[in-house]
Amino acid sequence: MPSVTIVSLPTLATIQFVALFLARQRGLAEWWQANVRDTTFKGLYQLNSFDLALLIPYFAVLIILASYGMHRYVLVYLYYKNRKNRVTEPPGHFAELPRVTVQLPIFNEQFVVERLVESICRLDYPRDRLDIQVLDDSTDETVAVARAVVERYAALGEPISYHHRSNREGFKAGALQEGMKTARGEYIAIFDADFVPKEDFLLRLIHHFAEPRVGMVQARWTHINRNYSFLTEVEAILLDGHFILEHGGRSRTGGFFNFNGTAGMWRRQAIEEAGGWEHDTLTEDTDLSYRAQLEGWKFVYLQDVECPAELPIEMTAFKTQQARWAKGLIQVAKKILPRVLRSGVPRKVKIEAWYHLTANLSYPLMIVLSTLLLPAMIVRFYQGWFQMLYIDLPLFLASTFSISSFYLVSQKELYPRTWPRTFLYLPFLMALGIGLTITNTRAVLEALAGIQSSFKRTPKYRVETRADRANAAKYRRRLGWVPWIELLIGAYFAATVYYAVDNENYMTVPFLLLFVLGYWYTGLMSLLQGRFERLALPAEAHSKPFPVGV
Repeated sequence: MPSVTIVSLPTLATIQFVALFLARQRGLAEWWQANVRDTTFKGLYQLNSFDLALLIPYFAVLIILASYGMHRYVLVYLYYKNRKNRVTEPPGHFAELPRVTVQLPIFNEQFVVERLVESICRLDYPRDRLDIQVLDDSTDETVAVARAVVERYAALGEPISYHHRSNREGFKAGALQEGMKTARGEYIAIFDADFVPKEDFLLRLIHHFAEPRVGMVQARWTHINRNYSFLTEVEAILLDGHFILEHGGRSRTGGFFNFNGTAGMWRRQAIEEAGGWEHDTLTEDTDLSYRAQLEGWKFVYLQDVECPAELPIEMTAFKTQQARWAKGLIQVAKKILPRVLRSGVPRKVKIEAWYHLTANLSYPLMIVLSTLLLPAMIVRFYQGWFQMLYIDLPLFLASTFSISSFYLVSQKELYPRTWPRTFLYLPFLMALGIGLTITNTRAVLEALAGIQSSFKRTPKYRVETRADRANAAKYRRRLGWVPWIELLIGAYFAATVYYAVDNENYMTVPFLLLFVLGYWYTGLMSLLQGRFERLALPAEAHSKPFPVGV
């Protein structure tokens, strides 16, 4: 479960007053005379209790967000400082390969289950030391599709078995724990339905367990349909930042990092000693990861081992996924963070765990800051821009520029020749992060209030190229009132654009438009998704190996 947190807020007051300076001042001497030496109106403005009621929470929230922004710089620094600790080859090799169980938890994965099973049955590993479990909680046609494909490969001699539950108790965590009862492997590899591991995947991971205290090995996700749409391009950049700098920075410094729920392998003993899979959070992978590391198990991250997967192609699917991760991490923070802080692990590990598990608190803070933004801009106008500049500029650089540097660095690491094209996506990446605020704030508040919810899977449609049609109506979700709230907030920021233009603060307009674009884009895409599918491709365009609906 990647902890993708992309929320940040430009300190628009700073930009506003800088813009005023650039637009209205003709020279440094005139500016100095007008703003520093001229005392005609000095003392005219008096700070009052109303202004303090606005500015105190404004700065409090801004400082907290800036601290999370600074943490991004720290991760980049740790990533490069500890480059020598990058793990590539295992310290030793098994003389005889141990038994591995591959678990495939699925739920209503009609369009991708066949591709999944095919890829798993192509894995290069001795068949007498491998067993494959299809753990199916489905309630639709997936049951028939999955059972048929399992029977077909079992008849060909593959060590594969089909397990179906009708109650879905514990959701994915419950399915994995149930599968453990019949799993025969000393090591457990897990793949979600939209993943397509390469043939050498197991062999590249298994030998890292030759070191006795290694409890989990995680590979890096790559993206089958990265180039499918503008949305998938941005999603890929977000996930790359997580897997390069977050996992890279934490693993290279000995900090705690999490299993991502898929594309990794566990030592069975580590799962059992940590208490097994538990379903009281929506991110059971992160929960188990922290419990296992608190028990002293070592985790290994292999940045060079790739496992392709499918990105969500629709806005509501993406928002549902992000909300589940946001809520789950806060649930894990409430459950595990006190244990981490009381444990004997080094202080730097505790600090990193805090930032990791609480990062999504930024979303409700964004709501507060967005509400205060316009009145705070108006109030601070009368205080003089120079005072604002030396306070706001460092916070701006900490909270906002960190996003740009974070994702640019990750793309430069992965694509040293083409990474500059990431500049084209940065405004949209920031806008998308802003647009997720409402959905993720609701998820975070539910977690803080202890409100439980079901595990909402991310729909997958086997969309790999632009020639594939989504056929997404079957699994499409709507988000009720949320898109309308996003459109209203976008209108509020459109009013701030008008305010900026009316006050000749033209340089603030591009930054304010990020908020308008973010909220309106996520809101409109949620409301209109699927409306134009008939116009997107000719009806016969289809690259799936079986008819949709099988």
